[in-house]
Parts: sequence; structure tokens; C-alpha cells
Amino acid sequence: MRFNGKPEMVVSYFRALADEIRRKLSELGAASLTELKGDYECLRPRSANYAETPALALESDMSFKIAPQQVPGLHASLTESQDPHSDLDSESSSVLIRNSDRSVGAGLSGEMARERAAGKVLTGTIKRGFHGSAGQSFGAFVGAGIDFKLLGEANDYVGKGLSGGTIAITAGTGASRRGDVLAGNTVLYGATSGQLFVAGRAGERFAIRNSGALAVVEGVGQHGCEYMTGGVVAILGPLGLNFGSGMTGGLAYVLRAEAEDVLHREFVSTGEIGANEDAWLRRTLREHQERTGSPRAAKLLSRRGLLPFQRVQPVHLQGTIESVWEPVLAKLNPEFISVQDADLVPVATHASAI
Repeated sequence: MRFNGKPEMVVSYFRALADEIRRKLSELGAASLTELKGDYECLRPRSANYAETPALALESDMSFKIAPQQVPGLHASLTESQDPHSDLDSESSSVLIRNSDRSVGAGLSGEMARERAAGKVLTGTIKRGFHGSAGQSFGAFVGAGIDFKLLGEANDYVGKGLSGGTIAITAGTGASRRGDVLAGNTVLYGATSGQLFVAGRAGERFAIRNSGALAVVEGVGQHGCEYMTGGVVAILGPLGLNFGSGMTGGLAYVLRAEAEDVLHREFVSTGEIGANEDAWLRRTLREHQERTGSPRAAKLLSRRGLLPFQRVQPVHLQGTIESVWEPVLAKLNPEFISVQDADLVPVATHASAI
């Protein structure tokens, strides 16, 4: 429903809200809302006779109050405990991560963005290793210069808003061979750039609204690449139904045998890959294998001839295949260019239209 008021009414409302908050803070003896975080002493039941409240009926006094856990989350320790550039240039040390650790990496990325905005020149790459089960939004908004590797699994929203960083998730070669699910739903939601390598499967709506990131995963659930507008996605395993629904940009590469009857043909079409695409995919798979130890990637790389992929692209792809790949290839490790690849036409100079 459309708002029929005037902008001044919204301004007046928030000024009144701010004034009421100031009065409440004054009554509580606090200078800001931040000071009240975790201060359970300020909480009271709404009912004057709390014993009549069903949830508190068994209590005779307020001694039931239990302090919430005040241990700072892992996301906070990455940002606040030390200079993030002091000893994070090595993956030799791995940090235990739990599913209660949410949005790990977001605060660190924000801190780096503030440092850059202040004119500080940041060099090198912050590398961090984790093991365990990551909570929601692992690697959310991770920016350029940050490299995360997780030995284990992660919940929904991995790489949400990925902004130039790199995330690798693996649980060993056995998990890859079995096709274990290592990432939840809605992975890479709204990612703009960066890389994600998963040596296992992901849930539904993988790479939804991806607009520029590279992703390699070994199977996805329903609605993969939904509303995708840019970037490159390579899927080394099964696909769910409704793949490519609403896809208007970017490219996906799927195994030919897995593409039957699952694509949303109103939005996407398929095509055979050429020699250049084969070389770019091999380079991508080499990095995937290097970062995750994926046996699936190793098996594909051992094949002679073209890889068994089909290209999935929007019905009305804007630009060229090369223009989609160019920013992605620029961020891949140059060590993974083979002698055969080097003989091909560089992507930046190969501009045939679709």
C-alpha cells in the first residue's frame, strides 16, 4: 500500500521516537542503546503479578533470572581481539566454529572497508582457517583481501553479499565422493564479486541474485541460479528443478547428463562449450581442486577432449561470453594456467558476440 503522507511526517515520527528513546535511556541511567546490550537486569515481566504469567507460573520470585551468554561471538573476535593483519597470513592455525557463530567475516570486512575509506593502504591477504559447523551467513560480505577456508559444513546464506573475498568449504575427499551437503540454502545471495569453492553439495536457491561472483559446487537443490544477473557458476553434480528461473545475466556450466528436464526454458537456453570455455573451466577446476582437494574436479581434469559441460545462459544474454568471464578470470590464481591454455586467445582480446 502506498504511503499517503508527506516526507515531513516520517521525519517528525523518527524525531519523536528518538526523543522517547532518550527519555527511556535517561530513566535507566544509560547513555546509549549499546550500553544496554545483555543487561538483563532491566527486563521485567509485563504482568504486575508475574506468577500469573503462564511461562512463569512455577516461579515464586525473580531468582529464575539467568544471565544470557556474554561470550563474544567468533565474528567479534576476528575484528576486535587483535590487528587482523598481525598473524592471519597463514592457514596453519584453524579456529573452531559452531553453528551459533553467525555472520563470521562481516565485521572484519567492515573494519577493512573503514580503513580503506580512511586512506589506509592494505596489502597482502588475510587468510583464516576454520573447522566445525558454521552458523548462518558464514563469510557474509567478505571483501577483497580476505580468504576463508572451512573444514566442515555451513548453514544458510554462505557468502551472502560476497564482495571480492574467497571462501572454500570442504569436508574431505569422502564427503565429495558421497555428495554430502556442505552448505545450506540461499548461498551467495546478492554476491557482487569474489569466489566460492564447495567440495560438496548446496541447498536450494544457490547463487540467487548473484551478480558477479565465481562459484564451483558439486550439486545444488531446486531454483539454482534464480534471478542471477552476472558471474559464473560451475556445478559438478546434480541439479534441482527450476534451474535458471528469472536468470537474466551471467553463465552457468552444468554436466550434460544432469541438465535434462530441470531447466526453466522460458528464461535460459543451453549451448555447447568451445575450446576457450573448456580452458577457462579447466583453470577454474584446478583452483577448486587446489583449495578443496576435490576428487570430482580431479576426475574431470583427467579427461581428454572437451569437458562434459553444457553452457546455460539467459535467453537474451547481454554482451558476450568473454565479457562475462573476463572479470572472473582476472581474479583466478595465474598459477593454474596450463601450457595448453596459454596458447588460446586471451579473453580480453576475444570479443565475438553471441
